[in-house]
Amino acid sequence: MNTAITLKQINKLAIPALISGVSEPILSLTDSAIIGNMDFNATESLAAVGIVGTFMSMLIWVLGQTRSSISSIVSQYVGADNLEAVKNLPAQAIFLITSLSILIILATYPFASQIFQFYNASDTILNYSVDYYQIRVFGFPFTLFTIAVFGTFRGLQNTYYPMLIAIAGAASNIILDIIFVYGIADLIPAMHIKGAAYASVIAQVIMALLSAYYLLKETDIPLLVKFPFNPEIKRFTLMILNLFIRTIALNVALYFGTSFATKYGTNYIAAYTIAINLWFLGAFLIDGYASAGNILSGKLLGAKDYKNLIDLSNKLIKYGIIVGLILSMVGALFYYPLGRMFSNDANVLNEFYNVFWIILLMQPLCALAFIFDGVFKGLGRMKYLRNVLLFSTLLVFIPVVFWTDALDYKLYGIFFAFTLWIIARGLPLIIKFRKTYKPLAQNT
Repeated sequence: MNTAITLKQINKLAIPALISGVSEPILSLTDSAIIGNMDFNATESLAAVGIVGTFMSMLIWVLGQTRSSISSIVSQYVGADNLEAVKNLPAQAIFLITSLSILIILATYPFASQIFQFYNASDTILNYSVDYYQIRVFGFPFTLFTIAVFGTFRGLQNTYYPMLIAIAGAASNIILDIIFVYGIADLIPAMHIKGAAYASVIAQVIMALLSAYYLLKETDIPLLVKFPFNPEIKRFTLMILNLFIRTIALNVALYFGTSFATKYGTNYIAAYTIAINLWFLGAFLIDGYASAGNILSGKLLGAKDYKNLIDLSNKLIKYGIIVGLILSMVGALFYYPLGRMFSNDANVLNEFYNVFWIILLMQPLCALAFIFDGVFKGLGRMKYLRNVLLFSTLLVFIPVVFWTDALDYKLYGIFFAFTLWIIARGLPLIIKFRKTYKPLAQNT
């Protein structure tokens, strides 16, 4: 008889995953905070970071789905006590995804100006966006490598080493940001927005090197690619394709949010940049429990332990809502200091404070949506995740954001649309999960 999943087991995976997860938004938040407090074109630079951050997030989220796919397959084989059958899969997956990232650099670098014009960037903001992107994009392959290694560790039920790697990356990025953006007298010139980009790239390289070191030192998973392809590469590829379409839908929503905010003016896109990055930070904090759901649900499915799978989902709902409420309360407590961390422009701060309360109210709803995203990824149910996000983006978010734009609600409208989008993402997952696995639990 299988033992029930305890809070201690969940937290052992969730807390390190939470810490490692926040490294991703911290890279952007650090750039935003330091750039937003520069004495030289701070508002325009902050807007450029927000626009490029949205596009970079799209690329990373589209191709970074290797983490969920590798984690799902490896954890299911761990649950079935047959890890040997997929030991060569991670190296093959890393090879495929990093090769694709190089092609994306070649395809986007020469057309950076046209890409960011598509986001309504112009003049100084456009020039800064191009400068920032054409440096940061070179960290892309290293980021994808790290993400794939993190997925392998998650499949092995280990979030400790990704946490160490993420802490090192975030710390190095903060230190290098301060040095490169502001400069050191007579030693390093102030490079402003370009300095922030260089800092991010170096931090991404450091994380990739540490990822390779820990994977080779602490596991027997090889990084040397050997052929022929593992039989599971077909399922891996199908998962990636479904998640690719899903992530395109996700980033369509982010594109319209950024595009409308840019259209409203410099103060609005700067305020939106602060707000959306804080939202991402909250999302990645909640993602610790989503990661635990991903890791444990895959293992329980591999072991055909449906009773504990249902029990796991109930506990994750409870813990996720608690985390979401805590995030809301912390954000409310530091409502005004948080804004001042990222800008000293009164007009930008006014627009940010007008909408930040919406993001705080969203946090418990985000918790449910993100946790069940993680559970469904662990179960390998990528097709259903794809369909839900297509529905929530095309039939909920886009109609609502165009409607609120017509009403001239500006940032209020954008974040109201995001709130409905989150509800439309989470509710169908909870219903589908319980309809599918509750009968299986009752019959075992």
